[in-house]
Amino acid sequence: TDSCGPLHPHRRRLTDHRERIVTHLINDTIEFYKWTLTIADKRVQKWPLMDNPLPTLAISTSYLLFLWLGPKYMKNREPFQLRKTLIVYNFSMVFLNFFIFKELFMAARSASYSYICQPVDYSEDPNEVRVAGALWWYFVSKGVEYLDTVFFILRKKFNQVTFLHVYHHCSMFTLWWIGIKWVAGGQSFFGAHMNAAIHVLMYLYYGLASCGPKIQKYLWWKKYLTIVQMIQFHVTIGHTALSLYVDCDFPHWMHYSLICYAVTFIVLFGNFYYQTYRRQQPRRDASSSSSKGGKALSNGTLNGLGKAANGATAAASKEEKPQENSGRRKRKGRAKRD
Repeated sequence: TDSCGPLHPHRRRLTDHRERIVTHLINDTIEFYKWTLTIADKRVQKWPLMDNPLPTLAISTSYLLFLWLGPKYMKNREPFQLRKTLIVYNFSMVFLNFFIFKELFMAARSASYSYICQPVDYSEDPNEVRVAGALWWYFVSKGVEYLDTVFFILRKKFNQVTFLHVYHHCSMFTLWWIGIKWVAGGQSFFGAHMNAAIHVLMYLYYGLASCGPKIQKYLWWKKYLTIVQMIQFHVTIGHTALSLYVDCDFPHWMHYSLICYAVTFIVLFGNFYYQTYRRQQPRRDASSSSSKGGKALSNGTLNGLGKAANGATAAASKEEKPQENSGRRKRKGRAKRD
């Protein structure tokens, strides 16, 4: 009923029609999902997290919930330092990604994989199962990488939790469940083993940066990691387009989706690169040319040293200022006494 009495017959029919549409959509979605399960990879069905998408969605939802509640919890608290934890975590991720890269490379080589077109082989061949296992570990590593954000928030590095950061972490873990569930092999190996190699370098950088200012001054190569990541997305698009061109026996809708996905990363990483290394470069160049003895430090800053290094630099400059001021006071005092 409405505020004026019983529901009008026309409105009632319209409401019933909408309810039927919603019911049909839900039923069709459920039927479609049941059908997709019939063509899923039977080898991974009993593997952890792979029976259904609910555990993966629950983890990703918890991640997003922590993004909302974490800063509120830390608002009036001192930031955690977590130096030893970060060193252990980052170097553990180096070993995990190296293991994934090694497994994918060796198994694909043993199975004589083609880098142009490689259909998925759902057999129990040891090399194919090895590829599927390495891809499953790759999927798991994307869930472990949620800790990157957790550590940022616990250390109150809220400026590091950008849209690019959240989009990258959340989408990779969630979407790779689909990849492992239906295409744990074939063309899927190419992007995963390339990305794992880049993450070896990336977490090596983070691990060394966690060791403190003595190591950070040698980490001049951060911006080149961003460049390599952008090259990776261009290579992904080229490789996927080639697969479509040769009509590779791999789900075409996945190819088209991957191209669109890679384009979003090119746009976001390109914007990050411009904002971080290009937009402020003239000002940094001017400041570096004005200081004769600070070339190594200014180059390190220019190439994107982490916040800890910048913090150490700022702390050092603060320590020097009181000495300069005290020297001036002494000179003034001498002048007065003279």
